[in-house]
Amino acid sequence: MYIQRKLDERLTTFKNLRFSGLRSPKSSHRYKVTLGVGGNVGDVLRRFEHLEVYLRRDKRVELLQKSLILKNPPFGFREQDDFFNSIIVVKTSMQPMVFLDYLMRVEKKFARKRSFANAPRTLDLDIIFFDKRVVATPKLQIPHAHWAKRESVLIPLADIKR
Repeated sequence: MYIQRKLDERLTTFKNLRFSGLRSPKSSHRYKVTLGVGGNVGDVLRRFEHLEVYLRRDKRVELLQKSLILKNPPFGFREQDDFFNSIIVVKTSMQPMVFLDYLMRVEKKFARKRSFANAPRTLDLDIIFFDKRVVATPKLQIPHAHWAKRESVLIPLADIKR
């Protein structure tokens, strides 16, 4: 069950009462990673719940926190359904490039198909922050290049920081 709140005519938040914010005690994993989670194909809210269960069962990561979910219009390619976006914080011992490959496998498990930039998708996982690291490669940029310009990141991130 979700509590829904309209922020304005474009933005709506959803707070899941069943899977509320998490906080774990000490973790054996080394790095704290903030992830952007998004999607706009199919039953995205249910997929987010399945993703949470999947991550809880995976010993390579430990789920620490999750934000509210924001429903917002798409950017880039606009001829598609609105997106649902959230932030989750995990701990892992994987290095950034290995962790990126892991996330791409998770996206594929949840039926992500890559067709073109900003295309509709079942699940999108972006590394926003990876500890205090800075990475600048053609394949990966940390912090995420556009995080500070996107409501889809800023509003869920503010929910976690409360």
